[in-house]
Amino acid sequence: MKDGKRYKTAIQAVDRNKTYPLDEAVKLVKANAKAKFDETIEVAMNLGIDPRHADQAVRGMVELPNGTGKSVRVAVFARAAKAEEAKAAGADIVGAEDLAEKINAGEINFERCVATPDMMGVVGRLGKVLGPRGLMPNPKLGTVTQDVTAAVKAAKAGSIEFRAEKAGIVHAGVGKASFSEDAIAQNVRALVNAINRAKPSGAKGTFIKKVSISSTMGPGVKLDPATALS
Repeated sequence: MKDGKRYKTAIQAVDRNKTYPLDEAVKLVKANAKAKFDETIEVAMNLGIDPRHADQAVRGMVELPNGTGKSVRVAVFARAAKAEEAKAAGADIVGAEDLAEKINAGEINFERCVATPDMMGVVGRLGKVLGPRGLMPNPKLGTVTQDVTAAVKAAKAGSIEFRAEKAGIVHAGVGKASFSEDAIAQNVRALVNAINRAKPSGAKGTFIKKVSISSTMGPGVKLDPATALS
C-alpha cells in the first residue's frame, strides 16, 4: 500500500487542493517516484459521461510518442501470406486454430491480440476468454485488420487502449519514471487529446472533469486538463 515515510514525505510536497499545469505536475510526480523499481506513470481521468448508455461509451487507441517503457508481446490470428507478414513485422505469436486451442487451454502469454478479418470466425469463439482481459480484437481499435504490419508495429511502438469504466473513469499507464519530463508530458498530452477527440455524441456539459497523474507508489497530483490540450 501507499504508506510509510517515503509516501508521507511525498504527500507533503504536493498541494492536494491545487490544480497544476502539465509541466509542473510531471516534475512533481517524477520527483516523488523514489521506489527501488522503475515506477509506471499513470493518468486517471474523470469524464462527464454515463458509460451505461451506448451513446456515451469512450474507447479507443492512442500511439504514445515515446512508448510505454514496456515490451509488448503481440499475438496475431492469420493464415498463409498474412501469417508470414505478421512474423516479419515482429509478432511474437502467430497462428490460427492452433493458437485458439492454446488460448482455450489458458496459455495467454501476450498483451495485445490482432486478427485478420477472415479469422474472426475462429476468434469470435474466444470472446469469453479474451473479452474480460481486454484482449479481444476489435475493428474500431484497428486490431481487426488486413494491415497486420501496421497493427503489430503500432502495438510494439507503444500504442495503448483507453476505455471508460463504469464510473466514467479512464486509467492508463503513460510511461516510466525513468523517462524525461518532456517524454512523459508528450505522452500525457497525446492521451488527453485522444480522449478529448473521442468525446461521444451523448456527452453533455463538461467532458473532461478531473485529471490526475501519479507514479505507482507516489501521491496523485491534480492536473489542469487545459494545459494538456493542444
